[in-house]
Amino acid sequence: MKVLILHQHFNHPVKGGAIRSYYLAKALIDKGFETVVITGHNEKIYKNEIIDGIEIHYLPVAYDNKFGFAARSFSFLKYNWAAIQMANKIQNINYCYAISVPLTIGLAAMWLKTFRKIPFLFEVGDLWPDAPIQLGFVENYFFKQFLFFLEKKTYRSARAVVALSPAIETMVKKKMGSPSMIHQIPNMADCEYYQSETKRTELEEKFKVKGKFVVSYIGAVGVANGLDYFLECANASRKAELPIQFVICGEGALRERLTKNAQQLGLSNLTFVDFQNRQGVKELLNVTDASFICYKNVPILETGSPNKFFDGLAAGKLIIVNFGGWIKDEIEEACCGIFVDPNHPTDFVKKISSFLSDPVRLKSYQAASRKLAEIKYSRKFLSQKFSSLFV
Repeated sequence: MKVLILHQHFNHPVKGGAIRSYYLAKALIDKGFETVVITGHNEKIYKNEIIDGIEIHYLPVAYDNKFGFAARSFSFLKYNWAAIQMANKIQNINYCYAISVPLTIGLAAMWLKTFRKIPFLFEVGDLWPDAPIQLGFVENYFFKQFLFFLEKKTYRSARAVVALSPAIETMVKKKMGSPSMIHQIPNMADCEYYQSETKRTELEEKFKVKGKFVVSYIGAVGVANGLDYFLECANASRKAELPIQFVICGEGALRERLTKNAQQLGLSNLTFVDFQNRQGVKELLNVTDASFICYKNVPILETGSPNKFFDGLAAGKLIIVNFGGWIKDEIEEACCGIFVDPNHPTDFVKKISSFLSDPVRLKSYQAASRKLAEIKYSRKFLSQKFSSLFV
């Protein structure tokens, strides 16, 4: 059996970044399926390579988190057109697995279904168009209606829909009307790669956090991530003279502005670390005490399934969130994390102080994170669940 995966932002462990689609492709390979990926990259030429048995076609379609909405939209549509052309050269495809974001990947999947008779499964990682609409990127009424039409059309054309969170599953069910066609497979905690480890002295020195309680944010530095609040927490902690070192690791449209703001506030307790590959993230998590999952205070963002949450669980870290929804409920029920009020950074100071003064409580929450990763989100379990969809 041959499965074609369409994902514009495919990454692998050496490259770094979100590697869910790599895990999925590897799960298919391990099941004995021939797996082909069509993705994009920022180079100007087409490239083809095989990594861990996965045949990967890189299309010259530029994309950057710093792009504005128009540039992103153009990139998405360009990838769709190029992906269709590439897919036409690949024979004997049994299934297509189309991964959003963006929603427009559904256009390529529906084209393949119509003209190549290839059934497709559609993955919903973020609710589009709800997310860009609530974030203010889409304002035109008629364009909104077109996107909602495309969303429903894509869901109903798919052989099945894979939702990455309970909240996404619930909302997709309302729009589809066919609950039996929806499967929930969240992001994965790699419990083999990440471990609950004692801090290594050489890594504390590398990241300049020796003797500090470390709160790290690892991920995209974009509008949706709302990292102004993270800076406010750092500032409130500085004023309260807490021995905390905050770390932002990643790249994105707001990195430069946030760096300037931190300098203006005199945040010596905040460090910016460049984008890291998988090994670099593992090293940073080694010296991290608490992993902060931060989002702008927009309701639709509460439905997501952020990779950094699952990495934090696997590495056995206290989880901190500044948004409501299913993740807040999950960490509070498992006693592995805390919610801090997104409107009051002093709430962070109040709640983190108990962990600073009580190492036993911190260790208990960290152990609960690892346990949650193992029993509910392990890569091995979810990979098997995913590969079973292709029969």
